[in-house]
Amino acid sequence: MRNKPYWVMAGGLLLIGAPAAHAAQTDAAGVFSVTGGANYSSGKYGTSTTTDIWSVPLTAAYETDRWTFKLVVPYIDISGASDVIPGVGKVKNGNPKGRGHGGSVPTTTATTGSASGLGDITASAGYELFSSADRSFGLDLTGKIKFGTADAGQGLGTGKNDYGLSLDTYKVSGDWTMFGGVGWMKYGSSQYIQLKNGFNASVGAGYKLSPKNSIGAYYYYREKIATDGASQSELTAYWNYKVSQSLRLQTYVLGGFSDGSPDYGVGASVKYSF
Repeated sequence: MRNKPYWVMAGGLLLIGAPAAHAAQTDAAGVFSVTGGANYSSGKYGTSTTTDIWSVPLTAAYETDRWTFKLVVPYIDISGASDVIPGVGKVKNGNPKGRGHGGSVPTTTATTGSASGLGDITASAGYELFSSADRSFGLDLTGKIKFGTADAGQGLGTGKNDYGLSLDTYKVSGDWTMFGGVGWMKYGSSQYIQLKNGFNASVGAGYKLSPKNSIGAYYYYREKIATDGASQSELTAYWNYKVSQSLRLQTYVLGGFSDGSPDYGVGASVKYSF
């Protein structure tokens, strides 16, 4: 199993992970790791206002030969239109508070403002369904719950839980690793924000420059999940550096191609394994 790609569009709720053969990194005894990072994205999301999102997620993971368990706790700072929600994009947000406003505003009018605080905590469990004898090919199944812990009144989230499943695969050929996956999310709706369930997919490739350096890129798509929103379409390029067996660094840049995605995003993370 490999680390799954997660997206800065989601306000940094999940840290982007470069693909790597999970079985080659862990054993039956298991490996515990912590990852910290910072992500920034900016875009208009089909509105007249630019929305900037900073996120600082902390990830704890435990990996065994076939299982991977993760818990992600993010801090989010967002500035922009009240009808743009991290992890969702543009919505019809009927919350009377608006972003950064303590009083009432007309529910049909989008406001602007800033807010910060705890984001949506995400827990996931992944299982390696299949791996070839030489570990060059694998198939993983992952279940995920995104708890609605972010303040919906401040526009940091919807305030509802989301549930998802994804099926991911990879193929290693020499210094190249090809990977891709499909997923489905059941999005929670509130009295203020109505969402529909949606599918997503990703495909990409990574290249090992040296024993310590690797680069790669992947494309991600998610269908439209909000009436006033748009589909997500974005390309991410990353660089991984293995400082030691326990310490890894990663940076990435992201470009969006639709109103459902940010115009651009950047980020970096540090992972330490015990």
